[in-house]
Amino acid sequence: MNDYYQDLGVSRDASPEDIKRAYRKKARALHPDVNPSPEAEEQFKKVSQAYDVLADADKRRSYDMGADPYAAGAAGFGQGFSFSDIMDAFFGAGAGTNQRGPRSRQRRGQDALVRLDIDLADAVFGAEKDLAIETAVVCSTCHGDGAQPGTARRTCDVCGGRGEIQQVQRSFLGQVMTTRPCMTCQGYGEVLVSPCFECSGDGRVRTRRTLKIKVPAGVDTGTRIQLGGEGEVGQGGGPAGDLYVEINVRAHQSFQRRGDDLHCHVELPMTAAALGTTLKLDTFDGINELEVKAGTQAGDAMTLRGLGVTHLRGTGRGDLIIHATVQTPTRLDEQQEELLRQLAALRGEERPDGRFAPANQGGLFGKLRDALKAK
Repeated sequence: MNDYYQDLGVSRDASPEDIKRAYRKKARALHPDVNPSPEAEEQFKKVSQAYDVLADADKRRSYDMGADPYAAGAAGFGQGFSFSDIMDAFFGAGAGTNQRGPRSRQRRGQDALVRLDIDLADAVFGAEKDLAIETAVVCSTCHGDGAQPGTARRTCDVCGGRGEIQQVQRSFLGQVMTTRPCMTCQGYGEVLVSPCFECSGDGRVRTRRTLKIKVPAGVDTGTRIQLGGEGEVGQGGGPAGDLYVEINVRAHQSFQRRGDDLHCHVELPMTAAALGTTLKLDTFDGINELEVKAGTQAGDAMTLRGLGVTHLRGTGRGDLIIHATVQTPTRLDEQQEELLRQLAALRGEERPDGRFAPANQGGLFGKLRDALKAK
């Protein structure tokens, strides 16, 4: 057996990153473009062969157990009939396996999911945002091919380019030949003589890039926006997956969203609630006037139509619902206290009777009352 750990100059418990780092260091020094000597070329082949085995988890596991895919007679063949052929005979062609022959190095990339935090105003009107993501892109050195530029692939010595090997097993049917992907070339039928220094033969590298994304009006926390083809590029420069952007709306200091309606609380002096007044409120649409009716009670709801969140599907917007909070004065001078006593005398409220308020006024029933009054 070949000693691939010694060829790369790493220990047997070396991590995948250590193996990749050692390969890059040796390959740069031994590559024929840098070192044209015959000895360096031979060493370069040994280093590339060692990396091909140790960089793949399955190959490395088999090698550690005593199976060298590059050793003579690493794969055996025998006479018999194929189990896949039996399946094809009974159930039709392709029943025994999903794919026959070497497989393509190109694979579709994985979908990606990222979170985007936005303000409530962005959810109301929509916005355009810059989104920075870290993802896999096509390697700029080999352009997805996986091989170092100027080098070629060679046909796999183990499977002969078929991408699969066959094994004969005894069963009650006799000798049954089973087919599985070749572990040496991973089913590709070809082996990279010199994997790309930049991507180590994967055909892609990770990088950080920025996308401009249009956030539609009406989105809410949990809404997902799908961007086709903006996910990770696949192995071997294969087509990219999709990118899913999950929206998270930050909490607002004054407004709370319920469906497509916005709710807020406004503080009213006791006199303003009793006599009525006009307030100027700073909304997402600018300054708007709110008419407060005389006799407004604490918890009463007032509505400004069409100043809520834009409907995500459809036209129009929700409402802005304002809940009144009546402030009772706590510090009165003698004149103010005397005036309030006179008012209480005029209204017969000097010694009011204690009366119970309706149960759950501030709970569910109170909210239902507010919702009905807002309509």
